[in-house]
Amino acid sequence: MPGWMDGFTQLTVVGAEFGGPVIPVEVAASYRARTHGLLGRDEVEGAILLTPASSVHTFGMRFPIDVAYVTRDMRVLAVRTMPPHRLGLPRLRARYVLEAEAGAMAAWGLRKGVRVRIGLAAPE
Repeated sequence: MPGWMDGFTQLTVVGAEFGGPVIPVEVAASYRARTHGLLGRDEVEGAILLTPASSVHTFGMRFPIDVAYVTRDMRVLAVRTMPPHRLGLPRLRARYVLEAEAGAMAAWGLRKGVRVRIGLAAPE
């Protein structure tokens, strides 16, 4: 999504039963916001979207996180749970990375192959 700026929006899992939950998302588009990410936080409400990004690390994190690697067309490539102090491998086709507290993505129905919608776009 060209032109994204730091701020807040929403995420919806496309095709989930009953339209899926609406999840609050913090967008980290600037270099400073992406490099800071979830560092120093004790929790995250919803998720954080790093853009552009194809990998993450959890050095300095205080809690385990779920990480979803997302393509340019908003399809999930993989979902991993990462404990603190780890380095994730880059995903070459990933354009975005979603981070949330461990266990949250499974509860939202976010898994490999599903599409997500970021923002308030009209349903397909």
